[in-house]
Amino acid sequence: MSSALGGGLTPKFVGVETEFGITVDGPSEVNPVLASSLVVGAYRLPGDGDVGFDHSDEHPMRDARRAEVPDPHEPVVDDELGLANTVLTNGARFYVDHAHPEYATPECANARDLVIWDKAGERILEDAARRATATLPPGSRVLIHKNNTDGKGAAYGMHENYLVSRAVPFGRLTRELLPFFVSRPVYAGAGRLGTEFDRDVPFQLSQRADFFEVEVGLETTLKRPLMNTRDEPHADPDRYRRLHVINGDATLCEVATLVKVGAMLLVLDVIEEGSLPAMPGLAHPVEAFQQVSHDLTCSRPLRMDDGSRMTALEIQWVYLDACKRSVKERGVEDAVTREVLTRWETVLSTAADDPRRLSGLVDWATKLELLEGYRGRHGLDWDHDRLKMVDLQYHDVRQDKGLYQRLAARDRVERLVTDAEVAHAIERPPRDTRAWFRGECIRRFREQIVAAGWDSLIFDLGRDALQRVPMMEPGRGTEAQLGALLDEVSSAKELLDRLTR
Repeated sequence: MSSALGGGLTPKFVGVETEFGITVDGPSEVNPVLASSLVVGAYRLPGDGDVGFDHSDEHPMRDARRAEVPDPHEPVVDDELGLANTVLTNGARFYVDHAHPEYATPECANARDLVIWDKAGERILEDAARRATATLPPGSRVLIHKNNTDGKGAAYGMHENYLVSRAVPFGRLTRELLPFFVSRPVYAGAGRLGTEFDRDVPFQLSQRADFFEVEVGLETTLKRPLMNTRDEPHADPDRYRRLHVINGDATLCEVATLVKVGAMLLVLDVIEEGSLPAMPGLAHPVEAFQQVSHDLTCSRPLRMDDGSRMTALEIQWVYLDACKRSVKERGVEDAVTREVLTRWETVLSTAADDPRRLSGLVDWATKLELLEGYRGRHGLDWDHDRLKMVDLQYHDVRQDKGLYQRLAARDRVERLVTDAEVAHAIERPPRDTRAWFRGECIRRFREQIVAAGWDSLIFDLGRDALQRVPMMEPGRGTEAQLGALLDEVSSAKELLDRLTR
């Protein structure tokens, strides 16, 4: 689904970073930071030694609207805090962030691969929690949930990252993406009981909508913006910017994840080519985002800045129709693009007919059906604690306990990828991005790699200085480009000698 297939557009790449909820039950109290470090530190594949993450090119305060904002604090080094932070053989990063275990997928060139490596993250967290539990006193239990709120007023993130053309002005991205972000909880929402506001909202589409306060900004934990301005590409900064999207939910349903990511990739192509039809902006985007989340009918009209009104579904149809025209005119025919367009259209058509029929396709509707069934059988009010436990258990990553996982095992939710593909992705990286070179080097030459980042590998070959191998192009370092070379060399030294030649 790379836009290179259409010719002329900047190839798009995507990765998702997910903070998982964590709870430790048992005779001893364990604080969340320590528990998260325990989980990350407990995860090892056979023969693993840690390859740490390279922070040297991290610039989280660089703002797309202006020059870099100086950070008044000294950078925090994970080792000084004792926080676990490692890069895996599948090219992903597994670490502790804000007292949560976090899994960042490797870079993927299409939405279907993103679904696979995102699912691999769920299995990695399940395995890591099981191993961490074994290190605790008898009677202890580490629980991991792929969700976005603890139900007590705190939220944690699922951030999508898209590499887009530096030539597209950030202001245009903001203007043309805000209506898309506001309207997509129809398929991208994970669903939750209640609200952060003092309102009568028994259930809503998005777990995170209530936590957003401003339209545009740099923060991710305070005054959360719909459009985040962090400008940290982890790639050639003259060619790319990284669009850091923080307004989405962590989704379990594979159809929801595919459409959430795939639609975004296609919309970014349409924006880059300048073919998105003129459409009024939303009068109050943050308020509209919360209105969409609170509307289970998906039919509430939103006020636009020209005085007109559009529903979330009507807004989404504008984007879908533009993407369908663009794909047809560019002659894009790959299977993933076709599946994204088909699934996107199916979701919108189904929601227009009856949003509750999205159960089995998107998370909020799947969870709502479970809650309504449980509530009806037991005669419970919407704010009953037992319903809150059902809500939480939906997100449990354990395959024998999580309600989503059990539905998937019974074919009650639609699967798009196979268990074999997910098992492969736990240990191996995508073949068609630079993640392949990162993951394969870690697998083959772990003892000689000091650290790895998204855009570099650092080797220690016993020389006076460490050797950094830059990887500034996400589409370079693939199996097709370097597979034969890695098979020919027998050591990291020989690899670097060949590369520098």
